[in-house]
Amino acid sequence: MADRITEQGQGGPDEAAAGGPQKLRSRHITMIALGGIIGASLFVGSGNVVRAVGPAAVLSYLIGGLLVFLAMRMLGEMAAARPAIGSFMEYARVGLGEWAGYLVGWLYWYYWIGVIAFEAVVGGSVLGGWFPAVPQWVFSVVLLLFFTTTNLVSARSFGEVEYWLASIKVAAIIVFLAVGTLFAFGLWPKASFSVPNLWQHGGFAPHGWWPILSGVAIVIFSYFGTEIAVMAAAESEDPAKGVRQAVSTVIWRILLFFVGGVLLIVTIVPWNQLPNPKQEGPFAHAFTLFGLPGAGLVMNAVVLTAACSVLNSGLYSAGRMFSALAEKRLAPRVVARKSKAGVPAVAVVACTIGGYIAVFVNFVAPDSGIFDFIMNSAGLVALFVYSFIAFTQMRTRHKMTPQERAGLKLKMWLHPWLGILTVLGVVAIIVVMLLTDDSARTQVWTSIVSLAVIAAFWPLVRRGLSRKQEMEDE
Repeated sequence: MADRITEQGQGGPDEAAAGGPQKLRSRHITMIALGGIIGASLFVGSGNVVRAVGPAAVLSYLIGGLLVFLAMRMLGEMAAARPAIGSFMEYARVGLGEWAGYLVGWLYWYYWIGVIAFEAVVGGSVLGGWFPAVPQWVFSVVLLLFFTTTNLVSARSFGEVEYWLASIKVAAIIVFLAVGTLFAFGLWPKASFSVPNLWQHGGFAPHGWWPILSGVAIVIFSYFGTEIAVMAAAESEDPAKGVRQAVSTVIWRILLFFVGGVLLIVTIVPWNQLPNPKQEGPFAHAFTLFGLPGAGLVMNAVVLTAACSVLNSGLYSAGRMFSALAEKRLAPRVVARKSKAGVPAVAVVACTIGGYIAVFVNFVAPDSGIFDFIMNSAGLVALFVYSFIAFTQMRTRHKMTPQERAGLKLKMWLHPWLGILTVLGVVAIIVVMLLTDDSARTQVWTSIVSLAVIAAFWPLVRRGLSRKQEMEDE
């Protein structure tokens, strides 16, 4: 099975089109793996988790990170055997059937269209705060145009821009971790020993242990996007090495950047004294306490960088997924067209148009609820994708011969038990979301609606595939 998968992945149009000097370099993959998922959800959104859970929010991030790590390890096993630009969509199609590739591919594309619009709005709002005379929607459109251009030039152009954007985010986190540790232990000027903040002010879990699980349902979406590094590795100079590199760094960057960052936040500042994230994010608040000059302006710049980075990555991943769907005739064939540099230009432009429409709706009719529906209805995509990855890996491994299993370059541990644990974790998160507040329940039901709509078109797509196959057989 492993050999057959590898053969299918060699010499295809993706490799030929993306060849030569346009491929991503090792340093691009490294930085995409390190900082690709660090977005506004960490710098700003983590404040909501801490306010809802207390210091025990650290456990929410730890549990969510474990689930992501298991999913990434399973994806890495398949990707190391066959690096594919379509990534888990292609593996689901081969391992589970065309229907699985269709569903997971379109869901993933839909998710990133919403993210592209959201990050453009966030970036526009930051720039609008600096230049209030200019309407925010103008900045959103400019950001979309700029990152569309960088993605259309080449894969390496995307990688180079993402390299520097991710570098800024990683540098900001490293500075925060270093200074924050000194501050927490009273080793920073005008600081006092603040570690007791972890258990004072109502205890480590002031609201009980149940909110820790509901917190996992929130933080899991902060991690989504980790798989972009695996997708990008397929367009690198050494795909197999890139995949192993991306997967092997997942656990420590989750522990360091997310768990470590949130741990310092709840150590430095009493959890019940954090400002509302809508007014000031927790990281910006902490930097202010450090007494560093221009902390607020610097953190706004970092948030802008994070929004731009996710926007850039979103256009890349959505475009590649859309193109991969088209190549398998699961989307209009015209979308698969590539430029001379190997870029799926039609797919990237189509994704940008989707972003423009969503941004337009948000600014023209902010109270219509349409933009909120787009964001909420994509809320469970991360969980759907992780489930598909788990089922695909278990099914693919089951089909292999003992010799093929022994030849795997990267293996999932304790197969199939950790895969089953991942699926059970996804189910548990969905149940928790249904039992918590109205916002979480809304995400569940609107996501199910979007899944149902996409599934409803499958019979038409399947008939189209059957007709194509009949024509090829004649």
